[in-house]
Amino acid sequence: MESAVELAGLVEKMRVWAAELGFAELRVSDIQIAGAEERLVHWLSKGYHGEMHYMAAHGLKRCHPEQIVPGTVRVVSVRMDYLSGNGPQVMAHERQMASRPLMARISLYARGRDYHRVLRSRLQELASRIEAEHGPFGYRVFTDSAPVMEVALAAQAGIGWRGKNDLLVSRRAGTFFFLGEILVDLPLPVDAPETGHCGGCRRCLQNCPTGAIVAPRMVDARRCISYLTIELRGSIPVELRPLVGNRIYGCDDCQLCCPWNRFAKQAAVPDFAVRHRLDAVSLVELAAWDEGTFNERMAGSPIRRIGYDCWCRNLAVAMGNALNSQDTVIDRPSIRKALMAMRGTSSDMVKEHIDWALAQGQS
Repeated sequence: MESAVELAGLVEKMRVWAAELGFAELRVSDIQIAGAEERLVHWLSKGYHGEMHYMAAHGLKRCHPEQIVPGTVRVVSVRMDYLSGNGPQVMAHERQMASRPLMARISLYARGRDYHRVLRSRLQELASRIEAEHGPFGYRVFTDSAPVMEVALAAQAGIGWRGKNDLLVSRRAGTFFFLGEILVDLPLPVDAPETGHCGGCRRCLQNCPTGAIVAPRMVDARRCISYLTIELRGSIPVELRPLVGNRIYGCDDCQLCCPWNRFAKQAAVPDFAVRHRLDAVSLVELAAWDEGTFNERMAGSPIRRIGYDCWCRNLAVAMGNALNSQDTVIDRPSIRKALMAMRGTSSDMVKEHIDWALAQGQS
């Protein structure tokens, strides 16, 4: 059994290796997550998970890391920044895109390569380095890929605190970062949690386009644009479509208004660089992609997992909102032409959204 001094030394080496692998921070937490069961039960009882049935499938197991990987006594949490520029630069660009209804808005995290692959491979390399230094130990790496309460664990480790939009907020880096974990059987020394620093700020609640943040740290996913454009596989509720605006994959509005994101950092790894001009591309241009083009260009992207049908559904809603906008310079005939071209090869579900879109701006 290693001494406390030896284990503390190992953690310091882990921080160095993590930085070499592109992680901005590494911290360690215990496996007891205070209040996790009560929060999860309440959230599920309200039906706030919508059609994300996997959130209820494992019961309370996700509140207990030692049940996910038997033998676990600590969780190593890491964060990795993903912005293509610093916080002020990115937020200025996004404000400009928000004012142009014909431009597609795609969540910042999804414009580069799939973070699952990027973080998982680097976490595995980190675990291999630990094993080379320490010897064999029990572990398993995770990146949003199992019932692991990564935000709660990262907060407990001191990477940040749970903001009122229920995301992790860091004084050092805002919110634009990914999290990953290694569940280990090593009794590593734990880091102190971070205290909350939202104060009386309610910008995220006030700026949510659909009012999905129903209370501080409580999100009704059924109203969240990220859920509607990514997780939902069927029809987007008609009453919520106008609120989606020109967002076709995810939504960052509750982060873009967060004062702490003035400290958000640019990605240290090249994998998250913007691909296929997804930070400045028109809805009409994307509507011209057939299924083969979508699959080819979205290969290695988190966007591909929603499939071509949902991609077209989201585009149709956004183009309908562009038709209904007050922007006088929009080429509306081109939008209608693009919608009609899409309709010819679409599923019934997508056609319903296209027909809704074509009806917009008629009055």
